[in-house]
Amino acid sequence: QVQLLESGGGSVQAGGSLRLSCASSRRTVSEYNMGWFRQVPGKEREFVAAITWNTRFTYYSDSVKGRFAISRDNTKNTIYLQMNSLKPEDTAVYYCAVDARPNYIGNYYSAHTLYNYWGQGTQVTVSS
Repeated sequence: QVQLLESGGGSVQAGGSLRLSCASSRRTVSEYNMGWFRQVPGKEREFVAAITWNTRFTYYSDSVKGRFAISRDNTKNTIYLQMNSLKPEDTAVYYCAVDARPNYIGNYYSAHTLYNYWGQGTQVTVSS
């Protein structure tokens, strides 16, 4: 089973920035798309961003588009989420995940049920 470890979360004032990292235990994760999701108590896990296995395409939820940027370094088996202009509503536990579909490139990435490996999450808190 692939192991994922998120880091980089913390507390920040509104308008600030954070950079999240997610390290994978296996090189073969480079064959799969990866994504970031977030979740707050009482709500379903929410799609944030995804990046294809070949790094060519990225996808973002409307709520973070223009503020967040996803990237990956397959050499380091790591993906990143650069979060700028943070808002209090961005407060959540952020999870990285691996798409269950090998080498998939298409137009559907946002459902959490498409991902089969998850990290433990890292807390992001944005104060107003």
